[in-house]
Amino acid sequence: MGRKLQALTRESMEHNASMNTVMTERLNVSGALLVKLFGRHSQERDGFGATAGRVRDIGVRSAMYGRTFFIALSLVGAVGAAVLYWLGAQLVISGAITVGTLAAMGLMVVRIYTPLTSLTNARVDVMTALVSFERVFEVLDTPNPIADGPDAVALQTPKGRIELADVTFTYPPGDEQLSSLQTDDAAPEATGQPVLRHVSATIQPGQLVALVGPSGAGKTTLAALLIRLHDVDSGAVLIDGTDVRDIAQESLRASVGMVPQDPHLFHETVADNLRYARPGATEAEMESACRSAHIHDLIASLPQGYNTLVGERGYRLSGGEKQRLAIARVLLKDPAIVVLDEATSHLDSENEALVQQALGIALRGRTAVVIAHRLSTVANADQILVLDKGELVESGRHDALLAADGLYAELYSTLLRNEQRVPAETKL
Repeated sequence: MGRKLQALTRESMEHNASMNTVMTERLNVSGALLVKLFGRHSQERDGFGATAGRVRDIGVRSAMYGRTFFIALSLVGAVGAAVLYWLGAQLVISGAITVGTLAAMGLMVVRIYTPLTSLTNARVDVMTALVSFERVFEVLDTPNPIADGPDAVALQTPKGRIELADVTFTYPPGDEQLSSLQTDDAAPEATGQPVLRHVSATIQPGQLVALVGPSGAGKTTLAALLIRLHDVDSGAVLIDGTDVRDIAQESLRASVGMVPQDPHLFHETVADNLRYARPGATEAEMESACRSAHIHDLIASLPQGYNTLVGERGYRLSGGEKQRLAIARVLLKDPAIVVLDEATSHLDSENEALVQQALGIALRGRTAVVIAHRLSTVANADQILVLDKGELVESGRHDALLAADGLYAELYSTLLRNEQRVPAETKL
């Protein structure tokens, strides 16, 4: 019975995990909007209902198994007592024992069966509880692939010099994830092909470097390696001459700020989202950062100012407002290196102009690595790195790369034509 209930408990937990995934992905603000836009609410409802139905059926089966087990134990105890009194009565009649002895034996049988029943239930409870322990220890025993070494150092007054030394990187296969989180139809994400191959470059402090290239060239991956979201397969990424693998992660993340393409905001107040970058920031420091990001006037106009809730993922703010708030958060952090991952790719012309003004202030005096999406950024960059299929095929300034008439010249001509046709909607 313990093995049966253990299997049912494991299956129930798997279905509950699936339901939680559906609720997290599809029942939040963005997911629910997508479901409505594609008219898939009926399918989502039926799918969720089917999973919930399986959880219900498992619960009913578990309850029936448990009740049957309890009845069986009670029946064994009752049969034992009946046999005792049947045989004891015959012995009393024959004069072998007295009635008092029979009554004492009856009381002893009850006292024996009660702890035996409890012990039997304990084994069943332990076996079902072990399922939870297995899932917990699976997480606890999973090694962290990105960990500080015993001799990790902290960056002292970082200057922002970046060096890529023959960097090669391949994403790990999907089968290295937790087995309990895998679905039956999950396929490994990695193809075994390097995303970056032997990339070498040097970025001096205070330089603005643009990463350009076709989709899938490895631009975002290279930016992720700078803040050590992954470790390189070979080569090294160095900041101020120190390999990022030898830098304490807390110190590294404090020295590098990133503005992603889709900034994430917590369902908290504006002030709480800003202070996430620097918990001890004063109101004056937050206001100064927001003024530099051209977002203070908007925040001041909100009903509760900096104490206004932004909603889940910041859905109460527009795309441009979220981007400017994310830039203010980076300014409050005050890092030596700023990484911009296509920060204005989805904005209209008005919001893009405001965000570009904010970025101009945010990048002042800092080393900036920008995944380029705008002609002015590309043309004004101190250095342009052109990636194609994971390889660095060209590097240099704008004029020199145009004169070389290579991949960069081709991409730039395409971007120029697209921006003349549809401004602020196409990126390099």
